[in-house]
Amino acid sequence: MRGEGGVNWEAISIVLAGDLVLDEPDAPYWLDGIAPAVRAADLAIGHLEVPHTARGAEMKGDVPAPGAPPENIAAIAGAGFSMVSLAGNHIADCGAEGIADTIAGLDAPGIAHAGAGLTLAEAREPAVVDRSGRRIALLSYNCVGPESAWAGADRAGCAWLPIATADGSPVAPAANLVALTDAAVAILREDIARARTVADLVLVALHKGIVHTPARLAPYERAVSHAAIDAGADVVIGHHAHIVRGIEFYRGKPIFHGLGNGCVVTRALSPAQDHPARREWAQRRKALFGFEPDPAYTLAPFHPQAVNAFLGRIEWGADGTIVPAIIPVDVEAPGRPVLAPPDRAADIRAYVAGITRDAGMPDIRIDADGRVREVAA
Repeated sequence: MRGEGGVNWEAISIVLAGDLVLDEPDAPYWLDGIAPAVRAADLAIGHLEVPHTARGAEMKGDVPAPGAPPENIAAIAGAGFSMVSLAGNHIADCGAEGIADTIAGLDAPGIAHAGAGLTLAEAREPAVVDRSGRRIALLSYNCVGPESAWAGADRAGCAWLPIATADGSPVAPAANLVALTDAAVAILREDIARARTVADLVLVALHKGIVHTPARLAPYERAVSHAAIDAGADVVIGHHAHIVRGIEFYRGKPIFHGLGNGCVVTRALSPAQDHPARREWAQRRKALFGFEPDPAYTLAPFHPQAVNAFLGRIEWGADGTIVPAIIPVDVEAPGRPVLAPPDRAADIRAYVAGITRDAGMPDIRIDADGRVREVAA
């Protein structure tokens, strides 16, 4: 395929990681298990779940995450990530100062970012990078609230898509989120059309879904993902649930409904801590979602099935074709992700195909090389 001025385009590989929460010291160690696959890509994108800051007032409205050490951003860059999404339910947990510090920290090593800012206009701006003369844009949206984290015309926060709740209550992670709204569709159409004017490939990251629950998709998830593609997105990537979700094709374009944990090592989810709200949530979520974490996973106390992880991969061909794949990842105690050895990789490929089917989506086949294909009906 030929670009502007008749230049021949090259094939480009893109690796996609889920939530990144690096609260612990020695951040390079926690990332080193997946870094070879991240560094091998032409572009690697992750989701930065929490602010990286040593200051800021704790936000009220959700169970607040602590700010991660600012110096750990350097480890994210060192592992090979050069672009991140920011729109999520915790990015505003340390207020405007936390967002400002995070953005400054990302700018220093040149990590492009989308989804948060000191104003809503900033938060909705696409991040754009160039690879081999081809431009790639990322847009990032929070679908789960809390509304106190949403950016406004003159308020720091994240970009957001309004999802209807079953009872008309405010959008919040614990609310019963059920339906795509016309307002959300309008935002997607406006922002994706603008991104299309500056990029050749548009990716949309959605912070969405039901946490700590295998396979199941909330009623709005497929609708909002389809709406993004209808508006012109080429790839949709999801995160938030802290466990992977299935993969779907819509109009021939891939949707990774949940990338799970890219690398999450934190003590904020332990019941053995001084913060009362975080301590209470660590206990309550086990009852709410019906799981008991493996006690060996002290820094990643998630659903036991969350050890079946993966990095998404996109091969963007010189002819414009988009081929999705997964790179299987195992999670070792106490929470370190590593590229899966062959036997575990086969198990994870089977797991992802199974949860896709269990969620009511069309069957997929995942080849031994990780490529994901639709299964003909």
